[in-house]
Amino acid sequence: MSQRYKVIDSTVPTFVTITIIDWVDLFIRPTYFKILDDSLNYCIVNKRLTVHAYVYMSSHIHLIISSQENKLQDVIRDLKKHNSKEFIKAIKELPESRKEWLLAKFSYAAKRAKNSVSHKVWKDGYYPVILDASKKLEQHINYLHYNLVASELVYRKRDWKNSSYAIYEEANLEISSVKVHPLW
Repeated sequence: MSQRYKVIDSTVPTFVTITIIDWVDLFIRPTYFKILDDSLNYCIVNKRLTVHAYVYMSSHIHLIISSQENKLQDVIRDLKKHNSKEFIKAIKELPESRKEWLLAKFSYAAKRAKNSVSHKVWKDGYYPVILDASKKLEQHINYLHYNLVASELVYRKRDWKNSSYAIYEEANLEISSVKVHPLW
């Protein structure tokens, strides 16, 4: 793995963006959101991942995460690998109007990358941004939550259910006072 994708200190909240290859709008069905939720919950319980904020967009996800016990690059690698298998399984088994196109797209990406897998769903890397100051953390949480409005997916941040914004709002958390707040 390239040095640019490694997190130096996994205990510090880190902003990461994980993107579907070719920016394919995969996340338009509840099934795919559930796969993401289940995978993140598995990592929280079994890999000691801490999720501070998140948003699932149509073709990528933004996370602010940390881990006291595991390297973030290892957790992200495992998360992407597991999700890829589950997404392909869901595409094949569920009524998916774009089934042939998605499978062909992900198969072509695997061949192009010369991977030993049959389908490649995620782009390589995740570009970590260490949030080692409260101002950086605040800026990235605000960016993450406002991304939905900027992308015109919703008019109000709280209207998108696949985001941590509602959790912050319900708990009356002031983003500027958030240091290391695990959501799950």
